[in-house]
Amino acid sequence: MNGKATLRFSDSLQLVLNGYTEDQMKSIIVAHREAKNWSDWIALGVMRVFRFGMDTATGYTHSEKQVAKSTPPKKGWFAMTERKWLIRFLFLESVAGVPGMVAASIRHLHSMRRLKRDNGWIETLLEEAYNERMHLLTFLKMAEPGRFMKFMILGAQGVFYNGFFLAYLISPRICHRFVGYLEEEAVLTYTRVLQDIDAGKLPQWDNLEAPEIAVRYWNMPEDHRSMRDLILYIRADEAKHREVNHTLGNLEQKVDPNPFVSEYKDDSTPHPGKGIEHIKQTGWDRKEII
Repeated sequence: MNGKATLRFSDSLQLVLNGYTEDQMKSIIVAHREAKNWSDWIALGVMRVFRFGMDTATGYTHSEKQVAKSTPPKKGWFAMTERKWLIRFLFLESVAGVPGMVAASIRHLHSMRRLKRDNGWIETLLEEAYNERMHLLTFLKMAEPGRFMKFMILGAQGVFYNGFFLAYLISPRICHRFVGYLEEEAVLTYTRVLQDIDAGKLPQWDNLEAPEIAVRYWNMPEDHRSMRDLILYIRADEAKHREVNHTLGNLEQKVDPNPFVSEYKDDSTPHPGKGIEHIKQTGWDRKEII
C-alpha cells in the first residue's frame, strides 16, 4: 500500500480504552472541521437541526455572555444548574451510543453477506458504542431522569436508530461526518461545563466524587476523582470519537482499512491509534495515512 505509512490489519479486540494522562486530557480543544463538499454540508445541516432539538428538549442555553459571568445561573427553564447539566448528559449519551452500534451491525452483516473481511472497522465502532454507554451508566449513578425525560429518550432513540440505520445504508460517509460534527458539539458541551465548574457556578459539584463505576472504568487515580476530573475523561473520549468519525468519513468506505487498529511500519511517525497521544482534532485526511 502506497503512502506515508504501511498498514497491516490487526485482529485484536479491546473494548476498554487506553488510559489518558492529565496533560493529554487538558490538551483537548474545541475544534470544527470545515465543510468541503455537498455531503459535508448535508451532514452539518442535519447535525444543526439535531442539536436544536436536543437543546430544546433539555432546556439548554450557554451563550458567550454567560461564560464570562462568574455568578451562579438564575432559576428558570434555561438555567444550567447541576441537575440540568446531568439531564442533558443523560439525553446526549443515550443518543450518542446509537451510531456506533448501528454502523457496526450493518458492516457486520455486510461482511458476512459478501464473505469478505471488514478491514477492522467493526471493532472501533463497537468500542465507540460501548464507551458511550459507559458514559450513560456513569451519569445514571448521579441523576435519575423524570418520566418526561425518559419518554423523550425513548422517542429520540427509536427515531434516531431507524433513521441512522437507513441513512447508513445509503451513505456511510455522510453518517460518519454527521457523527464527527455531533462529537464536536459534545466536546463543546463538556468544555463549557468545565468553564462553569472553574467559574464556581456549580457549587454542588465542588466536593462530589466520581461514581465507582467511573473510577473502575477509567482507572482514575485516587487524587483525581472529582467531578471535574470525570468531565475531563469523558471530554477526551468524545474528542477521540470526533477524530475517529471525521477520519472514517475521509476514507473509501468499502476498501480502506481502519487506521485506528492498523500497525504502522514507521511507528515513530505520528499516526492514528487507540489513544489520544497523537490525536488530530478534526480527523486525518486519507492521503496522510493510506
